[in-house]
Amino acid sequence: MLPLVRLLQLASPALPVGAYTYSQGLEWAVESGSVKNEAGTARWIGDALSHNLARFEAPLAAALMQAWNDGDDARVAALNADFNASRETMELRAETVQMGWSLVRLLGDLDVFARLPGWRDRLLAVDEPAFPTAWTAAAAAWQVPADQAIAAYLWAWLENQVMAAVKAVPLGQSAGQRLLSELGETIPALAEQALALPEFEWSNFNPGLAIASSRHETQYTRLFRS
Repeated sequence: MLPLVRLLQLASPALPVGAYTYSQGLEWAVESGSVKNEAGTARWIGDALSHNLARFEAPLAAALMQAWNDGDDARVAALNADFNASRETMELRAETVQMGWSLVRLLGDLDVFARLPGWRDRLLAVDEPAFPTAWTAAAAAWQVPADQAIAAYLWAWLENQVMAAVKAVPLGQSAGQRLLSELGETIPALAEQALALPEFEWSNFNPGLAIASSRHETQYTRLFRS
């Protein structure tokens, strides 16, 4: 049961990496009127989850877990560089680097991670670690099964997006729970797809998200950092 407990810790909104301060373009979508109610929120988050997260970030995270487990640090470095390069805007790149740095620092302070032979040094050797790179290092070191890890990774992203929507749209708490129930049902299939998707089919092509993020960088008033 211990790997499950560690996974719950990694997927918890209490993980102190600053995820709650980011909306990943959702705040601008609200400001522009593209998202203004529960149904619009479900479409926005659901599309990003299925077309972006599940087709690029999640399969890349699965590949990172495999590389960490195989001791293939060159592969880890290459995947980390690919992910950083895939961030279309300044704030999206700053987000993953900041969260990655925060998680690396946290893991370095946790005895349960630092006691594992070689893991801390391997993680510190990664140049500018992105958040999925640091997150999968912890999941692999704590022997979390890959299918559970990817499902939890998607859930953590979904939960953060719904929490951002509750504040920004705004939505009530019951609406937030309905969104988590509805969109959460898609996660098992999306995680399975991500684990099986060959690298030549990975794609984060989502121009709407990129435009929203770039517009958010100069938005006059905002609650979130992205």
